[in-house]
Amino acid sequence: MAPVTEIGGQAVLVAHGLPSDPAPQDAVMKALASDVAHQLPGWTVRGATLAMAGSLEESLDGLDNPLVYPFFMAEGVFTTQFLPQRLQHLNCGALQLPPFGTDRALAALMAEAAVAGATAAGLDPRATTLLIAAHGSKISQTSKITALETVRQLGSLVPFKAIVTGFIEEAPFLNVAAQGLGPAICLPFFALRAGHVENDIPEALADAGFTGPLLPAIGEHPCVPKLIAASLAHAVKRLAA
Repeated sequence: MAPVTEIGGQAVLVAHGLPSDPAPQDAVMKALASDVAHQLPGWTVRGATLAMAGSLEESLDGLDNPLVYPFFMAEGVFTTQFLPQRLQHLNCGALQLPPFGTDRALAALMAEAAVAGATAAGLDPRATTLLIAAHGSKISQTSKITALETVRQLGSLVPFKAIVTGFIEEAPFLNVAAQGLGPAICLPFFALRAGHVENDIPEALADAGFTGPLLPAIGEHPCVPKLIAASLAHAVKRLAA
């Protein structure tokens, strides 16, 4: 896959991370940043998590007015309050971009992943249900609205018999939505592999009697670095204009 053509720029990719074990996800974000940098010759791209002490500060060190790309699935308290407050306190002149989960290009990537997953499992998408596992929230509707909007876009891009959405933290809960679907595959609408992806989703699917393939979280897709790079390059061009 050819790199995105864009010369010059600075960016930091920021995820929440896992407070109980911050190092592994912090390393994932640094690796993701390296992959994005390969798509953007001449750029400095770094990765960080909010959960890892000193990670955000280290990633911003020496940068001048960088773009900050939230590797989150929706606008929420972390992207609208915690991250902006941290950036303001650091006084680094950073410009925060919309989060990964709101990128208009994400639906097309999910369509590609879902069709490829069904084909690899020997399933005909036209006779298969696509189950989207999303986070949801007990506090705000933003997470659910973002997921459902992406699913709406996805509907015009895939040939699946039906698309069903289930949530971890609100109704319709995943362990209910996953029941009685017949041939189906599940695609998690998540950025990183953590507790929800590793534990909650498989447990909910097992509880529902779901036996179809469980695909990797969309944030783990190998084309994600190119999607992020395109978003960063577009932001620079938009600012220049």
